[in-house]
Amino acid sequence: MDERRVTFPAGDLTLEGLLGVANSPSTRPGAVVCHPHPMYGGSMHNNVVEAILDSLWQRGFATLRFNFRGVGDSEGEYDGGEGEGDDAAAAITFLKSQAGVSAEGLVLAGYSFGALVALRRGLEAAEVARVIAVALPIGMARLEPTTTSKPVLMVSGDSDSYSPVDGLKKLRERLGSESKVQIIAGADHFFGGYEAQLSRMIAAALG
Repeated sequence: MDERRVTFPAGDLTLEGLLGVANSPSTRPGAVVCHPHPMYGGSMHNNVVEAILDSLWQRGFATLRFNFRGVGDSEGEYDGGEGEGDDAAAAITFLKSQAGVSAEGLVLAGYSFGALVALRRGLEAAEVARVIAVALPIGMARLEPTTTSKPVLMVSGDSDSYSPVDGLKKLRERLGSESKVQIIAGADHFFGGYEAQLSRMIAAALG
């Protein structure tokens, strides 16, 4: 998929992103992908973000990855997750406005910190149909989700201390029957060497 650089508004800020929309006479569902923690070097240029994108492209999605406020050429500064949730919402609005992108079936995905943002914002946003949370760092953040009818896929490695399997399974029970946990044996929080397996797993879940 060819991506092109775009900018879009998020409140008073301008954020940068990479938009991937194939030339096609038909519309396709959209997906926004959120990157890992801005304070630890996270950006939209990340191996796991790219593995998620690859899985979405396999399933025909139009995609938007973007830099949260204060990262790269995106304006603003880190806001502890609250403002970043607003950034994700702005990215959704922008992607939905693009020619060839359907308003139905939208996916909000994220990795690590981005998975937290995606889950929190995705469960409350009516326009989000499905959430994908990779390496959700439940060992470092408090989550109080309610039961949801939306499909939620949580993927982690069994060697990821930030995203422990037992914690993910407990969270799945709280989220409800549409939630799934899938584990990649041998992978840690960074998925080095497991990117292709991660991409295949997400693509299979997207059906």
